[in-house]
Amino acid sequence: MHGIRVNTIAPGFIDTPIYGNSDTSATYKARLAQDVLFSRRLGSTDEVAALASACLDNPCLNAETIRIDGGIRMHPSLPDR
Repeated sequence: MHGIRVNTIAPGFIDTPIYGNSDTSATYKARLAQDVLFSRRLGSTDEVAALASACLDNPCLNAETIRIDGGIRMHPSLPDR
């Protein structure tokens, strides 16, 4: 036994510089946040970091995938006809 633990974090929409800082990007992020159940906003990088730290701090947590997405469930996209 090597004592290796494996956990994964599955982030939803996280507010990062990839979205930009223009008025258009603010409108786009607001539209994305509409489907987030709570708290109707994009997640922060600090929240993802806190979750990663909690995963490391808890020695009993193993073999898990943890979603950090505010409860968003993506709608299936339909193919163009």
